[in-house]
Amino acid sequence: MTTTEASLDTALDTARQRYVDANPLSAGWAGRAGAVLPGGNTRSVLHFDPFPFRVDSADGKHLVDVDGHRYVDLLGNYTAGLLGHSPEPVRRAVHAAIDQGWALGAVHPNEVRLAELVAERFASIEQVRFTNSGTEANLMALALATHHTRRAKVLVFDGGYHGGVITFAGHREVNVPHDWIMAPYNDLDAVGEVFAAHGSEIAAVLVEPLQGSAGCIPGTVEFLGDLRRRCDASGALLIFDEVMTSRLSPGGAQELLGIAPDLTTLGKYLAGGFTFGAFGGRRELMAAFDATVGGRLGHAGTFNNNVVSMAAGVSTLGEVLTPGILTATNERGEWLRAGLDEVFGRHGLPMCVTGSGSLMNVHGTTGPVRSVNDLGASDDRWKELLFFAALEAGFYIARRGFVALSIEITDDDVDAFLAMVDRWADDVRGLRGSACA
Repeated sequence: MTTTEASLDTALDTARQRYVDANPLSAGWAGRAGAVLPGGNTRSVLHFDPFPFRVDSADGKHLVDVDGHRYVDLLGNYTAGLLGHSPEPVRRAVHAAIDQGWALGAVHPNEVRLAELVAERFASIEQVRFTNSGTEANLMALALATHHTRRAKVLVFDGGYHGGVITFAGHREVNVPHDWIMAPYNDLDAVGEVFAAHGSEIAAVLVEPLQGSAGCIPGTVEFLGDLRRRCDASGALLIFDEVMTSRLSPGGAQELLGIAPDLTTLGKYLAGGFTFGAFGGRRELMAAFDATVGGRLGHAGTFNNNVVSMAAGVSTLGEVLTPGILTATNERGEWLRAGLDEVFGRHGLPMCVTGSGSLMNVHGTTGPVRSVNDLGASDDRWKELLFFAALEAGFYIARRGFVALSIEITDDDVDAFLAMVDRWADDVRGLRGSACA
């Protein structure tokens, strides 16, 4: 072990111990959780060593844990918390809906209102169906694609994450058994080889315009445009997984790129933080679910049109998330990402930030990062050091370096976070040694 490695490990040991000492009540809850929940949780991404802090309350942009620590939430529930915590218009809409009864087992007006709002916002969606999560949305989009094309193969990409059972991002995989073809992200030559060998067999290309779980790696216009052209030529359907990226502009990443997919999947924030997913596209494709015109696909789901999520979604798109607010949040994210890169560069740390708009990820490498293959030499200890320093300073980001700003985050919050990172970078620059060469 080099001196630099020993110094990084020592610094991390110290940071972890300071965290343990400051969070005795969360430690107790972690012990209780481990007895009845495998791994102490029921959502794997929320775990980090030595144990996660346990939230007692949340409001606006803040989280308060059981030990009384108050955090500015820069993680935004992994993009689902775009509106912040308990936004008042959504609260009012949900309470009003519940007062009229829930678990209806029947259709109701708000599912129509929400479908209209979704179709208005996303140009490629003429008709939409709701699900309970982005995972379900992607599963249903793939079912539609294989039915429509009468083909079986699905092209996906290294680092892709399309839900708990469709993941290629280095997680412990529990994947559905589609006939997957894997290719490197942002690699036009590799995609060309796949289509040359299997073009007539490919039902769909499932791709994130920006790979979220892999580390907020943006797809280039050239790469995503090439997928559009190859799908058109081969008869495959192009599916944009916009569960995360639909927040990057009022019309999603597809609007920014000027590329229209055949199907779009949605989720996360669109129901104001409540359970939600959706998939949609052109009318002739979605007709497969319309029995009145001979459609042969069914789509069950007890909670697909649940009263709470539908009411929350109508409020989110109809009252809260105006184009101006969304644009301002993404501009603030661009400012934060540029500021972080400037700090890391000025202090000579082996770190960089990738992303777009209000989504970003810190990496333990100087980059550039165009695919997960570029992260092989990343030293995640730098990210973990920053994570614990941020917690101690009252800022919550993901342990993996992920940040998703909510509309509650202000310019002052960004300034304060950048100032904290600047102080931290100055403190740890002595650890750099050969690791920063």
